[in-house]
Amino acid sequence: MNVITDNLDLFFQGFLKTLGICIICLIGALILGTVIAGFRVSPVAPLRGVGTTYVNLVRNCPLTVVLFFIAFGLPEIGINQSYYVFGCAALIVYTAAFVCEALRSGINAIPAGQAEAARAIGLTFTQNLGSIILPQAFRTAIPPVGSVIIAMFKNSAILGAFGVSGDLLGNAILLTSSRGQDPTAVYLGIGFFFLLITIPAGLILQYLERKAVILR
Repeated sequence: MNVITDNLDLFFQGFLKTLGICIICLIGALILGTVIAGFRVSPVAPLRGVGTTYVNLVRNCPLTVVLFFIAFGLPEIGINQSYYVFGCAALIVYTAAFVCEALRSGINAIPAGQAEAARAIGLTFTQNLGSIILPQAFRTAIPPVGSVIIAMFKNSAILGAFGVSGDLLGNAILLTSSRGQDPTAVYLGIGFFFLLITIPAGLILQYLERKAVILR
């Protein structure tokens, strides 16, 4: 416990930075995943092709590969940003593929008659998707999307190994390699602070799921 209490400020700083990464990537992945899901169910064949290709490529690659190509590949073509920006971008791009598929399962669960009725009253595909399909799909897809979000929070730990300093894993590496602290105690502390993120997130998602069931 002395390792944790003596370095509590460093753990707390890492917790705040990791929490910030999780919030940014949550918003980005939900937005991008929703757009890709719209592509996947679009009546326009090229958009469906783009969505399908994106999901098949990204979902079947390890996160470390996506991180590598964004963090080290983009600078080779003249796109330079901090490792923090590259790390968040990689996590968003990776997670969005899973959000897309979870959301698409919610879209497929909606009776086809609703979309046909929307077309019958003159709504365009975009209006139909935004006003009728997606609100219902999000309620249906809360459990699988929630699982993807929790997994993303845990996956954020890998950013520290790709040059993102100041997050929980980055500070753990600092404590164990530079300061010679006991790795077992350090990583127990890291696990505790990750639980402070994932457990409340899980409780919020359970609440949203119950509310969605009531609204159906």
